[in-house]
Amino acid sequence: MSEQTRILDGAELLRAHLVAPDERTAAGLVAVLARAGVPVVPLDGAPEAPVVAAGRTVEEAVQACPEPVREGKYGLLVVADTVAPAAVRRAVRAGIRTMLPRAGVTPARLATALQSALYGDGWMPYSVLVRLLGTAPPAGGGQPPIGGLTARQSLVLRMIADGHGNAAIARDLSCSEHTVKNVIYDLMARLQVNNRAHAVAQGIRTGLI
Repeated sequence: MSEQTRILDGAELLRAHLVAPDERTAAGLVAVLARAGVPVVPLDGAPEAPVVAAGRTVEEAVQACPEPVREGKYGLLVVADTVAPAAVRRAVRAGIRTMLPRAGVTPARLATALQSALYGDGWMPYSVLVRLLGTAPPAGGGQPPIGGLTARQSLVLRMIADGHGNAAIARDLSCSEHTVKNVIYDLMARLQVNNRAHAVAQGIRTGLI
């Protein structure tokens, strides 16, 4: 099975627009998107395709976007070399919920983040959420939600924090995607959150991950 097939197994085929500061950055992201099976299309007013905006900083990436993108008419994924806490907070206040550090971006992680940007779910990897919260994970663990999490729920939450989509989690746990969705639904109910990004943020706050 090819890497592209593994990444897109059970997921809707995506397209993406790309805003990059230079040809080298653009070429690198196009290559990663191609490995994820995501073609890059012109920014021609089609909001059904999310925008990948790259820059040295979060601010630079956002400012490089055309006005309709900054106004929220497209799903937006920011990929930045530097993801500073203050910049992340400003971006979140501006309605941007999906960000990735450019270092270490993988096809699977990029595809997962793109789907979140498209559907407005919000998704950030563990390292970005730590910056957003302005703190390192508690060494001794905070107070977990009432009832805590099961071993499988904790494992799934850690995999979500590491950027794995449902298909990848199902493969690693040798179960169906339907089972993974049920586990995620249950852990979100226990954490009292309504999306994956909030679940990971709550897990960090309480020392569960």
